[in-house]
Amino acid sequence: MKAARLALTLVAGAVLLGTLPARATEPKPAAAAKSAKAAPVRQLKWEEMVPAGWDPAARLRNRGDLSRIQDGDPKADALLREVREIWDAAPTRPELNGQKVRLPGYLVPLEGQAGEWKEFLLVPYFGACIHSPPPPANQIVHVKAAIPAKGLRSMDTVWITGTLRTERRDTDMGVSGYTVDGAVVEKYVEPPVTPR
Repeated sequence: MKAARLALTLVAGAVLLGTLPARATEPKPAAAAKSAKAAPVRQLKWEEMVPAGWDPAARLRNRGDLSRIQDGDPKADALLREVREIWDAAPTRPELNGQKVRLPGYLVPLEGQAGEWKEFLLVPYFGACIHSPPPPANQIVHVKAAIPAKGLRSMDTVWITGTLRTERRDTDMGVSGYTVDGAVVEKYVEPPVTPR
């Protein structure tokens, strides 16, 4: 089971790394000069939340064939702990602090009652924190809803809108690198395709 968790963690990391651009979008000087209240809501992409050049697998390279590690091997436990430490300490992008954003993702309930969530984690892929290990902290947003989100279940897709903060929070479900308090939560609806 531990080897399976390790494999899931490494696969999730590979998937995450495979979706990241070589360099994250740099902030525009004019946008940084605007106040948070005057700034329009930015539709944020998950890959924009990862600092350019961050490579969570760097410490794991040159370790040999990790697929040969078996269940019960103390190396598997040590490697899983090391991956968790790297991911839980994942750096955020400080220039995103205070920006009004809109972000889609999957809901991982933290506080509330079934179908009415006041607090949850927003994650970029289905199953994160529930069926597989949590993603890196820079890919988890701790959300406190302005009004409890009703009619939603675990892993439902939602849009959140609010002011993003680069603030680390630790929960039983994972460590988040970002928070949005007082978020507006809406059921996810695919944005319309704009004809070219």
